[in-house]
Amino acid sequence: MAFEVKMPQLGLTMEEGTVTRWVKQEGDAVKAGEVILEITTDKLTSEVESEHDGILLKIVAQEGEDIPVKGLLAYIGEAGEQVGGVPAAAPEASVEAAPAAVPAAAAPVPAPVSGGRVRISPLARKTAARLGVDYSGIKGTGPMGRIVQKDVLAAAEAAKAAPVIATAAPAAPKPAAQAAGSVELMDGDEVVKLSGMRKVVAERMTKSAQEIPVVTQNVKIDVTDLMAFRKKVNNELGVKYSLNDYILKATAKALRNNRHILVSIDGDKIIKRAHVNIGMAVALDDGLIVPVLKDADKMGLDEISRTAKDLAERARTNKLGMDEYKGSTFSISNLGMFGVETFDPIINQPDSGILGVCAVQDELVMDEEGNISKRQFMRISFTFDHRLIDGATAAKFELAVRELLENPMQILL
Repeated sequence: MAFEVKMPQLGLTMEEGTVTRWVKQEGDAVKAGEVILEITTDKLTSEVESEHDGILLKIVAQEGEDIPVKGLLAYIGEAGEQVGGVPAAAPEASVEAAPAAVPAAAAPVPAPVSGGRVRISPLARKTAARLGVDYSGIKGTGPMGRIVQKDVLAAAEAAKAAPVIATAAPAAPKPAAQAAGSVELMDGDEVVKLSGMRKVVAERMTKSAQEIPVVTQNVKIDVTDLMAFRKKVNNELGVKYSLNDYILKATAKALRNNRHILVSIDGDKIIKRAHVNIGMAVALDDGLIVPVLKDADKMGLDEISRTAKDLAERARTNKLGMDEYKGSTFSISNLGMFGVETFDPIINQPDSGILGVCAVQDELVMDEEGNISKRQFMRISFTFDHRLIDGATAAKFELAVRELLENPMQILL
């Protein structure tokens, strides 16, 4: 009896997942507990393990496809079983496909066949179609002579290096972008499917921008004393507290004393949030993720520093647990290290506000007596939900943050 592999539900709010990569291919033997594919869901890449011993008979969901929760991904069973009314792949073999038309130089050795079928992995088949490689003549290096992706890539390189011995027919127009990846167009542009983390980010940012009437207020802060204080503490204590650590601590303290900022809207109801849970935006190669410092107002500077660094590192290496990027009641996005002077951050729902942190810049300042000195300034950009927070209320919170950052000892008291 063949078993169905379905898209797991990894969180209460998860509705679908994207097939990122098949670790096993059709015809491969698998054991219970063995990873068979990777999926991307709600900003995380997760591994899906087999629940049964057997053969991966048929892959239903291809790489790049978005599949709803409980949607069918594949079948696992005994060799030769029929699934979905058609014979499944035999061990170490793959389903039949028509070879793609292309360079004669890519077909030096006959490909292994079984019952009229070419043994080729699904990924290799898609790669051959994309590169225009005739895989019927490729000698496979996979199990039982199966053609794998590296064989197709090698054939494509060999075709490029081979001398032209005949006039090639005009190339057919390339197809539009396919679900499994990207396709280079004839004018050099590339179309890439919006999927995985980037899709989640796009959907959430669009939803936030469409639903929330926002206002952004900018405040200029003199951080000269804070920069000197940070340097002194790091040198004398032998620690490496970042400017962001002080900003997180100051924001948490300001939120604790301005709880009217910690609100959310649910239909016609206002939810007054009980905890100061600060979401910290972390940029990744293909999007961003917002791990959360839970009860940040109860943390000392050292704990905030350690927790923030740990969350950021594990976010970049895809090792966060699902509960570690849920439950924020306020968010911070720091673009200061990129030299950004001011920006309008987008609210991370269901929060009612997000604090944008900008670059520290040197400025010349003249005092009342006409003396000129160099000072260091930083701007913060506070974006808030105007349905819940008024301008004056937001300004009081911004001033509380400024007061702390301009008097760094108060951050620690």
